[in-house]
Amino acid sequence: MSSAASTTLDALDRRLIALLQANARAATADLARQLGVARTTVVARLARLESSGVIVGYTARLAATEGGQGVQAFVNLAVSAKAARAVIERLSLMPELRQLAAVSGEFDYLAVLRAPSTQRLDALLDEIGEIDGVLRTTTSVLLAMKVDRVA
Repeated sequence: MSSAASTTLDALDRRLIALLQANARAATADLARQLGVARTTVVARLARLESSGVIVGYTARLAATEGGQGVQAFVNLAVSAKAARAVIERLSLMPELRQLAAVSGEFDYLAVLRAPSTQRLDALLDEIGEIDGVLRTTTSVLLAMKVDRVA
């Protein structure tokens, strides 16, 4: 039996998940059109993601967020003002992105990421650092949640 922890997601899987997170009720034909693939490809990918436990429900909750699995990080980003819109668009394509907030102070944005492993988090941080317009980042990895009043 396959598990979410052992399922490898390719770029198409990640784009599909990002689209579902934006609109979990999107029709497969619409998803296929946005991804530039056949509808049958989307249906097969969804079936695989569901049967392997990566997608555990719709609103597209990812298995890595269930039961405290995975690693969560807070990433502060300094971004070129001219590139802000493009940076936000690129970040929004990452299914591991849980929240993105504009903040005051030394940094422009605070991103909350949830990855299944530290290796995936490391790769995500590399991807973020390579986005045109990202000037600087600092990352804090969540060690323990002391108070959590978010439902």
